[in-house]
Amino acid sequence: MFSRRCTLIGGAALACAAALPATAAPRRQGAPLVIGHRGASALRPEHTIGSYAKAIEDGADFIEPDLVATKDGVLVARHENNIAETTDVAAHPQFASRRTQKTIDGQAVTGWFTEDFTLAELKQLRARERLTGMRTQSHSYDGAFQIVTFEEIVDFAAAEAAARGRPIGLIPEIKHGTYFAGIGLPLEPRLLAMIGLGGYLRRAPLVIQSFEVGNLKALRPKVAGFANVQLMQLIEAPQNAPYDLVAAGWKGTYAQMLTPEGLAEIATYADWLAPQVRAYIPLDAAGRLGASTGLAAAAQRAGLLAGTWTFRPENSFLAADFRDNAGPAARNPTGSIAEIRRYLAEGLDGFFTDDPKLGREAVKQFEG
Repeated sequence: MFSRRCTLIGGAALACAAALPATAAPRRQGAPLVIGHRGASALRPEHTIGSYAKAIEDGADFIEPDLVATKDGVLVARHENNIAETTDVAAHPQFASRRTQKTIDGQAVTGWFTEDFTLAELKQLRARERLTGMRTQSHSYDGAFQIVTFEEIVDFAAAEAAARGRPIGLIPEIKHGTYFAGIGLPLEPRLLAMIGLGGYLRRAPLVIQSFEVGNLKALRPKVAGFANVQLMQLIEAPQNAPYDLVAAGWKGTYAQMLTPEGLAEIATYADWLAPQVRAYIPLDAAGRLGASTGLAAAAQRAGLLAGTWTFRPENSFLAADFRDNAGPAARNPTGSIAEIRRYLAEGLDGFFTDDPKLGREAVKQFEG
């Protein structure tokens, strides 16, 4: 599993990408795909109908629901099962006693957790912007939107696709798969059951993503008959590792998964590779763009589509090359577009962005 013979130098710089021989060609057609990260999360509270609606309005090809489970087994969209930062749960005295500490993927986490609430109870809460000190437009919608189920998101995307005359892709992420399986609420069979019901999930572009490996490998044969479904292997920081493999005793890291042998193995079960943005072009000590790692080309030689996460429009998230003087929390659309264009030059097939309008403009300028 994921050979150690090639390593990563300097954190995310690929040492031996050129050694990988060409195999299957990537399968994307046309311009790079714009993926609304949690919707349009720079402008609306994440994972809400408002956020997804804004992403679609602004030209996103895909919208992303991160999936977790409720106590009664319903898939809902939250970035984490801990809802302390993204909802007003702390303001509801009837739920005060449910604040607790749990170990999630090996980390101690304190808060309120979706698996301790029924869907009806979660519907009493309202979403809020997660980031403080920035994103004032998103904060203006705090309290306006419910937590939504995956089924509600699918229905909304289907209606929007019909109204706009274009497909709206869905790219659900399976969050904390090992944890949820361990408490008797596995996410994967619930997702498969929804696909099996037919309807929009059987004809819409659908990409299932995970930071874990075992669930994607298990899903591969189960979705093989669905021409509209692809799988995406997410990659976290090089020194970390997929939690399901850690729990099974593996001593490797995500870095090993980005070697030629690692990419070749990923290509046996996934269609997409999606590491952090800086895995393609890391930053130097001054926070400016360094040299390309060649990872996008290496992934494509392995037969994988090259995706990445996440472009954000505020100065604090941009490489120093693209910041302006408005302060770290300020939106910088011009800088964000320029940064995305630079990464598109690496040959990306798609990318996650908190502001799909800026992502669409970057693709337009790049393609033009």
